[in-house]
Amino acid sequence: MKNPAPVMLLALCLFVAGCAQADGLLKSAERGNAGDQWILGVMYANGRDLARDDAQAVFWFRKAARQGNVEALYDLGWMYVLGRGVARNNAQAVSWFRKADDQGADLVDMKVYDLGVTRDDAQKTVAWYRKAAEQGNVEAQYLLGRIYERRFPVPRDYAQALFWYRKAAEQGLADAQGRLGLMYEGGCGVGQDYTQAVSWYRKASEQGLVAAQDYLGLMYEYGRGVTRDDAQAASWYRKAARQGNRDAQYRLGEMWSEGRVARDCTQAAAWFRKYQCNECLHAFHDQTGSPPLQSRVPQEK
Repeated sequence: MKNPAPVMLLALCLFVAGCAQADGLLKSAERGNAGDQWILGVMYANGRDLARDDAQAVFWFRKAARQGNVEALYDLGWMYVLGRGVARNNAQAVSWFRKADDQGADLVDMKVYDLGVTRDDAQKTVAWYRKAAEQGNVEAQYLLGRIYERRFPVPRDYAQALFWYRKAAEQGLADAQGRLGLMYEGGCGVGQDYTQAVSWYRKASEQGLVAAQDYLGLMYEYGRGVTRDDAQAASWYRKAARQGNRDAQYRLGEMWSEGRVARDCTQAAAWFRKYQCNECLHAFHDQTGSPPLQSRVPQEK
């Protein structure tokens, strides 16, 4: 049985800090904070701490989406699928899902790409990507890798995905470097190699790719491909957490609450509070039946 002390400390921290305040979020959102605009949209969408208002949810999702917030891009797509706050429009849904994918979202439910897009259209798109990729277009190389990794509209082929990710990664595309790191960490299409995974995560992280910063923090926390180092883990988690990565927010709060960087109830509460705000996304998805973004949960050695 795990030591209950960290759990009790977490509860105390959250009690002391209090729950997220809608007024504060509204002021921050009005100042243009994309993360808080998205959170406000979620609160309106599922009626948490605010009266449910789908039109307001769409309004704030759109504000955040226009700033490139990946969760807002994804959720705005689902509002169009469900016809909540807007007229049901599959073409608009696909457009927002694709924008989310361009930002690095892992869309769990690939049927969204069937909304208004025929398989024949998709096959033609793949042929165009391949032609452009073979001519050295880095974006096409990355997208072709994504297509082979996700098995739509072609059979999944990790070796091909790895091949095209490497092409794009070697040209310096951060998204491709991050995906290549995942392929090496998971042993997909290549032998599992944590050292190579760390190398590619670092390249992507140094370019500011938020997901890669979180992944690099994990590698340091669990000693995969590098010497275990809580200070380095916290440093990379902090970079990702400050940009709204919910997994990094939780893990950073956990490190503060457990005293792995220094025991600090205030710091722990601050990060757990941000994570708890993001958790209302799950209630929204449970209510609508839409699939959430994938969350990477490490297995501790």
